Amino acid sequence: MDDVHFPELFTNRLVLRALEPSDWEEILFLRSDKAVNQFINRPPERQTTNRTQALEFIERINSEKNTVEWLYWCINLKDSPLTIGTICLWNFTSESESAELGYDLHPKFQGQGIMSEAIEKVIDFGFHSLNKIRIEAFTHKDNRSSIQLLNRHNFKINTNRRDAKNENNQIFELILKE
Repeated sequence: MDDVHFPELFTNRLVLRALEPSDWEEILFLRSDKAVNQFINRPPERQTTNRTQALEFIERINSEKNTVEWLYWCINLKDSPLTIGTICLWNFTSESESAELGYDLHPKFQGQGIMSEAIEKVIDFGFHSLNKIRIEAFTHKDNRSSIQLLNRHNFKINTNRRDAKNENNQIFELILKE
């Protein structure tokens, strides 16, 4: 995809910004905490279990941030520099018509509408700035919170597709309505 300046996004309560090496502790927590990762089937080579791996992950994400291979944002409350979650658009199709949405949030910030606010902003960005016509989200069939969140944002399950990498995932999609 074309080079772009990494977009910082803002909502009423949130700042969605690029990862920085100083975020390593929060990234380590989000990618290793059992509660956060309860429904994620991450292969061993993609797991983050220590500082070095967290910094390598941040470096890998940032190495592509200006080429739009993926857009990976830290979620911060406006009044705090602490990263409380992440949200991303990635797996852009070769036709550039769709992208996959991914997200995680520290458990103590769940249930406050934070992820809903972030998703709304990222969906708007995906449709209106990246000109996507479909945004997909893969979520574990037992992850009720994620399914409810996607349903609130009008994602619909696509029963005709399966996740070849994880049979427990369901694929949800949101199609841009003109």
